[in-house]
Amino acid sequence: MKFTIAFYIHHHGSGHLMRTLQIVEGLKDYLIILIGSGLKDLTGVPSNVKIIHLPLDIAIESENLSDRNSKSMGFHYAPIDVKGIRDRVAILTEVFQENYPLVLVVDVSVEVALLARLAGVPTIIIRQQGNRTDLPHQLAYDSAELLIAPFSSEMYVGEKDKTYTKTVFTGGFSRFDSIKNNVNGNLNTVCILVGKGGTSITEIVIKKMAFSCPELHFKVLGLKQSENNNFSNLEFLGKVDNPVEILNGAQIIIGNTGHNTVMEVASLNKRFIGIPENRPFDEQVEKAKSFQNRKGIKIVTPDELLQVDWQIILQNLKNEPVDWKGVIAPNAVATLAITIVNTAENLFKNS
Repeated sequence: MKFTIAFYIHHHGSGHLMRTLQIVEGLKDYLIILIGSGLKDLTGVPSNVKIIHLPLDIAIESENLSDRNSKSMGFHYAPIDVKGIRDRVAILTEVFQENYPLVLVVDVSVEVALLARLAGVPTIIIRQQGNRTDLPHQLAYDSAELLIAPFSSEMYVGEKDKTYTKTVFTGGFSRFDSIKNNVNGNLNTVCILVGKGGTSITEIVIKKMAFSCPELHFKVLGLKQSENNNFSNLEFLGKVDNPVEILNGAQIIIGNTGHNTVMEVASLNKRFIGIPENRPFDEQVEKAKSFQNRKGIKIVTPDELLQVDWQIILQNLKNEPVDWKGVIAPNAVATLAITIVNTAENLFKNS
């Protein structure tokens, strides 16, 4: 029986969307629906892909939540009296009704996963790292057909509990997997990645690095300079749509320890300085723990950025070989796509 595969894509940062688009590449023979709040500017999608835009789930000015918000241990985010949330639920349930049989891949939202199950729609949840033993996560995980972790089991941090046993670990992947990596790059070039999800890698921190290491050339991606740049060894490149050539030309990459950044650096086999940001459920802190003891990698916490000796850190890292062995799996995307399809086929084979 024909079925539809829908993806709910969280709008924070760019990682959820980038990951989904890679997975969709492996599902060209299936009807696909992408659902989310950050998809309006998405162009060039394949003909088998339909896009459903959701309004944001945040209050507008006239919706004063201070006196009416209800805290529930069963949800992460479900404030009372927000029209955007009511509109989202109406759109989602209409999608479920009109496109069934359907399996929903959730990347990520506890509330959307539970809504789908209440509507009788089976779910597959993309599992992220972090401390996710709270009740909302457990409800969503318990209700899902299975969980898919886009990293290897060796990078798992936490108890091997019942949710671990229902998790498929695909191994890591990134959009740079097919690129022939240049492990050493230019021996004097350091690339700094400033992501969209919020970062402590500020212009002040970056200029301290450049001042401390005049012999190195720093290229900053994702940030435009806001003040005069008096450093001859520092370039602010702003947003770069296709950064692979720049990154592959670096000897060291500096960035936050979000999932996609880590996987892209691993794909390019680069030495890495990872800065774990404060994220819900300690996601980036736990991610950093999963690879912090590897050679060619250094973890620096946000509160250390203006205190550490960047000359020593960068020099030591340059002299180390880098070890990302086992992080990237050549068939990870195919494994993930096949897992989704097999799950849906088993669910709907008698329908």
